[in-house]
Amino acid sequence: MNDRDAGQNRQTDYVRIDVGVLIVGAGAAGARTAIELAEAGVEDVLVLGKRGHGDAHTTWARGGINGALGTHDPEDDWTIHAADTLKEGHFLNDPEKVEAVTRQMPDRLRELDEWGMAFSRTEDGEIDQRYFGAQSFRRTAFAGDHTGESMLDTLVERARELEIPYRENVMITKLVSDGWTCYGALGFDMDTGEFLLFDADHVVLAAGGYASIYDRHTSRDDENNGDGPALAYDAGATLLDMEFVQFHPTGMAVDEADPDWAPWSGRLVTEAVRGEGGRLYNADGERFMERYSPDQMELDARDVVARAIATEIDAGRGTENGGVYLDISHRESEFIRERLPRMSERFAALGVDMADGPVEVAPTAHYGMGGVEVDDDGQTDVENLYAIGETMAGVHGANRLGGNSLAETVAYGVVAGSHLAARSDGAGAIPESLVGSVVEPHFAGLAATADTDGETEIRDLVTELQHVMWDHAGILRDEAGLRSGLDAVADIRRRADDAAVGPPSSESFEFAVDLGFMLTAAEAVLRGALERTESRGAHYRTDHEERDPDWQCNIRLERADLGRMRSETVPIGSPSEAVQAALDAGYELDYHQLE
Repeated sequence: MNDRDAGQNRQTDYVRIDVGVLIVGAGAAGARTAIELAEAGVEDVLVLGKRGHGDAHTTWARGGINGALGTHDPEDDWTIHAADTLKEGHFLNDPEKVEAVTRQMPDRLRELDEWGMAFSRTEDGEIDQRYFGAQSFRRTAFAGDHTGESMLDTLVERARELEIPYRENVMITKLVSDGWTCYGALGFDMDTGEFLLFDADHVVLAAGGYASIYDRHTSRDDENNGDGPALAYDAGATLLDMEFVQFHPTGMAVDEADPDWAPWSGRLVTEAVRGEGGRLYNADGERFMERYSPDQMELDARDVVARAIATEIDAGRGTENGGVYLDISHRESEFIRERLPRMSERFAALGVDMADGPVEVAPTAHYGMGGVEVDDDGQTDVENLYAIGETMAGVHGANRLGGNSLAETVAYGVVAGSHLAARSDGAGAIPESLVGSVVEPHFAGLAATADTDGETEIRDLVTELQHVMWDHAGILRDEAGLRSGLDAVADIRRRADDAAVGPPSSESFEFAVDLGFMLTAAEAVLRGALERTESRGAHYRTDHEERDPDWQCNIRLERADLGRMRSETVPIGSPSEAVQAALDAGYELDYHQLE
């Protein structure tokens, strides 16, 4: 009997916890949903976080949060915000979801302000707003360059005031579902290794996206591994537009051999640096965006700037560390420290003064525009299962407008929370048939995975998968590379069964669970990218370089027999008359106002 067989006979006791609404994910989306429920008088709520309270990926969103307040540009309004979002998304967005976000955002910003968020201010004391890429007006509100951190601090404090129950260091590994209805979730305590069964009337997935399936990415390695989409897909929900992955133009390009710099590889250099006037130069000293986008320059859409940088690097005009230069040294030192405090502090700690010269940057995987398909209330096609924030699809289309990620979290937190607060029905207790067919076999499988010897280290497989995705489904894609990528993912999936894994409280066990999620997300990205034979937004096919009007549709992925992914295309809706009027008006950023 090998170790894995022996694991089947181990004790698989678990603790059962009953709850009305279980929120998986304690970032901004999960917190705002819980707040909405609590303010509506719903008490039977539990928020789960993989990390300590207040330690979520939201804190890494630095540049700002969009809302048409009109602080500097009073002609701006929510319809123009919606129009910019649709244009940036290359019209693959769900117009109703876009409007659900943009209509709300002025009120959501004022609400955060009332709750004490430390927004940067104008001389008149108003919430300040800055330019962000591809936006027609200054509508990105900010707190220096630590907006996400300040926002999450505000939401966590509000949740504490409302005494919302929270449990930290818990990882969800599977949803309890019969394919049509969700009854709860399974997981484990990451400190003790104890297995946990959450019997829930409703489950809300606010567990982030899937950018960490790539080698260079802006997340920490233990987050954004595709948990949310993979959990929903496994439960019977549908995935949408997974091929659209945003590669942020400016991640840190570093000397990987330098132990001080290596941990920062790919970490975000916020768009706020360019929003405050930062300029991009190649190794020849040329401000190259003049060739790619003479009107919008460094503040063109993220996909445009990222491809421009990648092209410069591929052409041999990159820096020693495989990037280009981002320079804001023409601004005063005091201005940089005031407007970009976290960036200036980070580089100063590494011995670089942003006021003295440029820093090196290169594209890095940042955000998944795709995710779980949901209705207007955030509910999936599995009854009682919701997905919000970066876990859901629909708002961003083929490319996300900078500043819209934080906006989506609070807006859809309100949407889902208010809908749940009005519901009195629920899934009810977990049927005994699912205890025998789903709960107990899953816990037995987790036990069998733990404390096993194998030929491969689990972290090595995670790293290999990330390299595969960068090489075969990165900024530039083609059919041969995508097919090779699918073969490589299938091979990693086979070898994962023979990996060395520690106990449930170990890091290797966490990454073994993560790898399963990542493999699902990776396959979905590759299959969607292979099927979409055009270039649109963040998806660029070198063998199909033009945008094809026949592909103005979404790609749905759902489970089929024998573990296969089945795809189909679905049409796009139409914007409202008000938003269409804003589109017809043709508003556009004039970058040269910054010069």
